[in-house]
Amino acid sequence: MTQQITPPAPAWQARKVMAVVVGLVAVVILMLCAFALPSVNSGPHDLPVGVTGSAQAAGAVSGALSGDEWNVTTYGDEASLKAAMENRDIMGGIALAPGHVTVYTATAGGAQPTAAVTAVGNGIAHQQQAEVTVTDLKPFTADDPKGAGFAAAAFPMIFGGMIPAVILTRLFPGHAGLRRRLAGGAAFALLAGFAVTAFLQFGTGSLDGDYVLSGLGLSLGMAALVMTLLGLEALMGMAGFGLGAAVVMLLGNPLSGLGSGAHWLPNGWATLGQILPPGASGSLLRANAFFDGTGAVEPALVLGCWAVFGLALMLIADRRGHRAPAASPEPQAQLA
Repeated sequence: MTQQITPPAPAWQARKVMAVVVGLVAVVILMLCAFALPSVNSGPHDLPVGVTGSAQAAGAVSGALSGDEWNVTTYGDEASLKAAMENRDIMGGIALAPGHVTVYTATAGGAQPTAAVTAVGNGIAHQQQAEVTVTDLKPFTADDPKGAGFAAAAFPMIFGGMIPAVILTRLFPGHAGLRRRLAGGAAFALLAGFAVTAFLQFGTGSLDGDYVLSGLGLSLGMAALVMTLLGLEALMGMAGFGLGAAVVMLLGNPLSGLGSGAHWLPNGWATLGQILPPGASGSLLRANAFFDGTGAVEPALVLGCWAVFGLALMLIADRRGHRAPAASPEPQAQLA
């Protein structure tokens, strides 16, 4: 009896394993770049700061804050400087007077920029041997002075779009369940937005401002994510969903600037982060919760465009499903 010898694995299988390994390593490096590079390169980038005081003193401060890190504007008096901060034209201000330096900050606009402006004001006061006063015009709430709850909202905003898209796709698959996925995604975004806002505003006391306005903004942010992911899945399958989820996690999350504000990231990365749903959602929530809606229009338009984009993808998939040819009838049995 002849013994059969199992042939060695074909060479293409070894190449396939190597390709998978190299691809996974590339994904790990991409994730490292996405999360590490923004942190390594973080710092003030074109940070808008206001200065007021005598012409000589203001000029000296403007000279000290020269470079790509700062964008200095001189104001005629402290009232104009504070009004500019209320309008979010600047993120910090330094008012100079004989023997005294007043630093105006807006912690709710970003903790890191606040710390940077405060450090500059303290340095100027030390050089001039003057007293220094720090006034926070837009602080976080008294119950959450460090804004921990606001920063923690990033994960509900991101996973609040990804998880329901996965579950709805599994529960209502195919073209027949497309409209149910659409209705479920819209209902989830609306309810979850108000539920998360209620928890952060009334449960932990992390948010201020009008509850309804903040809830609508957070619902719009979740709708932008869930509609886009559902649309990509409806049109391209799970490959489309995976692509959208990767962009959200690898780019949208680290570039959102939720905790620091957009001016703490390099300009190009900050711009990209603000046109992706996580960054726009954070900016909209910040505007509604702490700045009485000032600066809310632009992120709201960005999120609205993403939601409409996802809806358009679903409509295209729905039309394609209606146009799919019906199954051909079984051929009649041939007569013998």
